Amino acid sequence: MAIRNIRELGDECLTLRCKEVKEMTPRVRELIEDMLDTMYEAGGVGLAACQVGVLKRIVVIDTTGEDPHILINPRIVETSGEQTGQEGCLSVPGKTGVVTRPMYVKVVAQDAAMKNIELEGTELLARAICHELDHLDGHVYVEKVEGELMDAVYDEVEE
Repeated sequence: MAIRNIRELGDECLTLRCKEVKEMTPRVRELIEDMLDTMYEAGGVGLAACQVGVLKRIVVIDTTGEDPHILINPRIVETSGEQTGQEGCLSVPGKTGVVTRPMYVKVVAQDAAMKNIELEGTELLARAICHELDHLDGHVYVEKVEGELMDAVYDEVEE
């Protein structure tokens, strides 16, 4: 499909609450395909519609590179445990920060056929679900960072 521009921190779109998707339309299907293409092209594990400038309650997540989850109108219904670790965001390029999230998350949503689904995740998937659903309510992970944002380091550490 198409690679869309990812909105960056400071863009008003990232601060607004997204609206519920009432029906699957060709435009919504195209948006989902574009979101997946954009997420993979950018090397991310998740993307919310508002990150590409569309205020709809849609997220795509793929923590394995092989099994994308499409969540429409997602809602977290259960969490447990706690994990603290580095987190980054395609809307905050080149930065990471330490964030505490649940270790386990259960979400209810609709899939691309608008059928009701449940998704359970632990560790990275739980983190990604929470991170992306925050976007739908106008929040970016930097609001939860413990301490300072750091420059992301992608190369091997030299000794």
